[in-house]
Amino acid sequence: MVTEKATTSKTSLVRVYLTSFCAIVLWGLSYIWSDKLILMNIPVEYFVFVRVLIAGLILLCVNLVLRLNLKIRKKDLPMFFLLALLEPLVYFICETYGIRLTKSPTYSALIIAATPIFSVIPGVLIFKEKFSVVNMLGILVCLWGIVIVTLCAESIGDKFFWGVLFLVLAIFSEVGHASCTKVLTNNNYRPQVIVMYQFLIGAAYFLPLFLTRGLRNYDAAIYMSWDVWGPILCLAVFCSSISFSLWGGTIKQLGVAKSSIFLSMIPVVTAIADSLTGGIGLKPLQWVGVLIACLGIILSQLLNSKNYSKNRMEV
Repeated sequence: MVTEKATTSKTSLVRVYLTSFCAIVLWGLSYIWSDKLILMNIPVEYFVFVRVLIAGLILLCVNLVLRLNLKIRKKDLPMFFLLALLEPLVYFICETYGIRLTKSPTYSALIIAATPIFSVIPGVLIFKEKFSVVNMLGILVCLWGIVIVTLCAESIGDKFFWGVLFLVLAIFSEVGHASCTKVLTNNNYRPQVIVMYQFLIGAAYFLPLFLTRGLRNYDAAIYMSWDVWGPILCLAVFCSSISFSLWGGTIKQLGVAKSSIFLSMIPVVTAIADSLTGGIGLKPLQWVGVLIACLGIILSQLLNSKNYSKNRMEV
């Protein structure tokens, strides 16, 4: 009986890690697609609105086909509105402007990777999640690797630090988003239902910006071309509909603090993708930093998995 439970717990944990990895890979690629649109001078308010709206409509169709319960309890409405305000509205604006001002999808992803440090606070204090000294050591090792990569940059733009400021704001909105998602999953809402409302409400938030700034220099020949809509559809389908639904399940299973550690893997994906697509690429010393960052993640999650299995066996 114990062996059966242990096997079940390990299988469940492996499934959580695989879905987390898929979400992280897709988010890592999102920086490349967003950077492509930015280089084409497509307004943030245009492609983010379209991305969010398409993602919300896709999930609405999927949830209707699956006949999931879409009813929102009245007491949870404020939490849904706060969730959509933090992400996609605040997060996507800050993240995209951060990429534009730093002029590098790789460095932007590295800065966002500091999210786990800030996620520990609500995870431990609000949700009473267990987080040991070893777990924190894993985060610090991970961030040490990120610092090595960042400090090896040859040059930065004149507005780089403004870009960093926007990315720091994106970090805080991501922590808030994870906390709201944890509350709603605890209230028995399915992850894909939460994400659906998150994007549909978020699209309503974005609409005034889309109608004003997003369409200011609208040119149908450019804005409706496949060069623009290709990346937008990739962002909407893969980096929003699929990845956010997978991530909602990760937050539910691992908690706010421990799930955020996986976000530190995003720069690895972005750096590899950026190098393969002819971007800046990384130097040998920077790749050492990437490996150190991965070691920090493995360290924290390896110990967590043992504790997870032990707790499941005792049930």
